[in-house]
Amino acid sequence: MVRLFGADYSVYVRIARLCLAEKSIAYELVPVDVFATGGVALDYLTRNPFGRIPAFEHGAFRLYETGAIARYVDEAFDGPPLQPEDPAGRARCNQLISIADSYAYPHLVWGVYVERISKPAEGGTTDAAKLASSLAQARTILAVVSDLMGQGPFMAGDHLTLADLYWAPMVDYFRETSEGTELLAAHPRVCEWWDRMADRPSVTGTRRS
Repeated sequence: MVRLFGADYSVYVRIARLCLAEKSIAYELVPVDVFATGGVALDYLTRNPFGRIPAFEHGAFRLYETGAIARYVDEAFDGPPLQPEDPAGRARCNQLISIADSYAYPHLVWGVYVERISKPAEGGTTDAAKLASSLAQARTILAVVSDLMGQGPFMAGDHLTLADLYWAPMVDYFRETSEGTELLAAHPRVCEWWDRMADRPSVTGTRRS
């Protein structure tokens, strides 16, 4: 029995769900809302003492941190491998994941999507300075990723890897903004990659309802 604890709005919960879907693993998504009034329930802290999502359970084995969950899912279950076998390919995959964690998530998601869409939708005001700073960073991020992708159809080469599954939820949020759509259009290689990812059953099946 596999259970994943989190919310469908979370980028990192979706990354874990994409991994499970690509490996054709049945699982239960147990709702945990970190933005609920009063924070997460105290009993959830036994699964992740930092109160973050997702957390993961496979039988008696418990795990948190998306990177650990994603790699465990890839290595513990049958199905197509989600990490390159050769050292250079695996290094490139991990580099792209690190860029996603360190730069894409804070700028494409929080700095652009949240500032432009989420905050106004909840009655807040966009922080224009933060938005401008993140858009500047986004230009660098997209240029770097476009260069690192090379000529393969996927982020790290000819086959889908964890790098693609990390980037897909972040780009999906980013493209919901007019600025994101405009910046993406300047990078045809990234746009072609997204078009391929957008049609995958794992991606369509994990979109917010």
